Amino acid sequence: MASSLSFIPRIPSTAIAPRGRRGHCFSGALSPVLPFFLLSQTSRPRSNFRPAAPVSALLAEQETFPKPTTTPPPSLPFRVGHGFDLHRLEPGYPLIIGGIKIPHDRGCEAHSDGDVLLHCVVDAILGALGLPDIGQIFPDNDPKWKGAASSVFIKEAVRLMRESGYELGNLDATLILQKPKLSPHKETIRANLCELLGADPSVVNLKAKTHEKVDSLGENRSIAAHTVVLLMRK
Repeated sequence: MASSLSFIPRIPSTAIAPRGRRGHCFSGALSPVLPFFLLSQTSRPRSNFRPAAPVSALLAEQETFPKPTTTPPPSLPFRVGHGFDLHRLEPGYPLIIGGIKIPHDRGCEAHSDGDVLLHCVVDAILGALGLPDIGQIFPDNDPKWKGAASSVFIKEAVRLMRESGYELGNLDATLILQKPKLSPHKETIRANLCELLGADPSVVNLKAKTHEKVDSLGENRSIAAHTVVLLMRK
C-alpha cells in the first residue's frame, strides 16, 4: 500500500535559496517551482496581536453605550409585599396579638408591646411600597417607642400606603405558635386588624399553625408570623 505522503513532490535543492547570516533567507530567494502550499508555509506567520486602539477611539466607542437612566420607575398598578417577625416568649410579659391581649403565662419580649402580627403586617406594607423596614422607621433604641402600642406603627404604615396612592387589595397572614390555641381568639384578632387597616373583612385572612413541637416555636419559647399583602393603585 502506498504511503499517504507520496503525493508531496520532491523539492530540488536548487529550489531552496541560500541562507544568509543567522539562518535568514535572502529576499526573493524562494524559487517559483515551490508548490503553493509550501510557499504559504514560508510566508510571514499571522499573529493574533492587535495594536492598542487610541484612547480617543475607546472613549468614542464608550459613548455609544446606553447611559443609565435616572427617570423614576413608572407607577405600578399593584405591589406585593411580604413581612416576617419573630419574638421570644418570656414570663412576665403580656401576649398581644393583633392588638388583642391573649391569656397566657408568657408574652413577647420586645422594646414595644411585641405584637408579632402587627409588626409583620407593617413590614409587609412597607415592603410593598419599597420603603425601609419597621426597625429603621421605628428603631428599638429610641426611648419614644418603649412599650408603645403597635397600633401606632400600623396606622403610620396605612398613612404611607394611602399617601402613595394605594389601597389594600388583600392580606393573608399566618401565625406560628405552639401555645396558646388561637381558635377562640382568631375572629376577634381579625376584626381588630380590619379596623386598624380600614379594610373589609373579606380581604383580610388570618391563619394559625403550630410548629409540631419543633425548635423554639414548637417548644413554646417563641412566636412568629408571616404576612403577604397586595396593594392596588386607587
